[in-house]
Amino acid sequence: MDLPRSFTIRESSHRIHNPFTSEKLAALGQALDLAPGTRALDLASGSGEMLCTWARDHRITGTGVDISTEFTAEARARAVELGVDGQVVFLHGDAAGYVAAEPVDLAACVGATWIGGGVAGTVELLQSSLRPGGMMLIGHPYWRRDPPDQETVEACYAGIRSDFLPLPELIGQFGELGYDIVEMMLADQDSWDRYKAAQWLNIRRWLDRNPYDELAAELRAELSAEPARYTRYEREYLGWGVFALMRR
Repeated sequence: MDLPRSFTIRESSHRIHNPFTSEKLAALGQALDLAPGTRALDLASGSGEMLCTWARDHRITGTGVDISTEFTAEARARAVELGVDGQVVFLHGDAAGYVAAEPVDLAACVGATWIGGGVAGTVELLQSSLRPGGMMLIGHPYWRRDPPDQETVEACYAGIRSDFLPLPELIGQFGELGYDIVEMMLADQDSWDRYKAAQWLNIRRWLDRNPYDELAAELRAELSAEPARYTRYEREYLGWGVFALMRR
């Protein structure tokens, strides 16, 4: 049970595995006005940057669950580095279907809504770990611009246009599910650039070190095509944000 090796190569230098900068992540923590002692659950927690930095800055506690052995090890090391290993715990496991043993104040899935089969299923999954009156965080893409054709849709990692919604419709979906949006933080094109371009450097450095690896041809082809695909399609059409929700 693990992520594909190509994914961990691509994001090997990332502490945040989504198009947020560390400044945006910190701004979100500030905006949520987290009280010391807040108990958090982060499903698909990646390298643990959200839990670790918020434990340091806001004195929260929490548990992260991620399917990647490499990212889980990085998260545990980051907790030690920041001196919060007594506040946060990281578990290697499948976040899909994971429910906290005791209700938490904050339940998050920031950029991995496939663990619940989409937005609605992920909201339901997070709610099952959340105390009454608690808050959840959902990170999810949306259309910045209406994609003109199926080629654009697929180049933005959607199967069909309705896989993602325009931002007002995504916000409307949260309301239809019975939740108030109480905060949101959106990626911008610069933070997208920082996320995606770092992947290209990671791939190139890995290729230079591993020219005969079985993945070398695949990743060489990706590096040759990806910058043009990203700047033509994803950068222009795809947005991404984190939305804080509370049940009505």
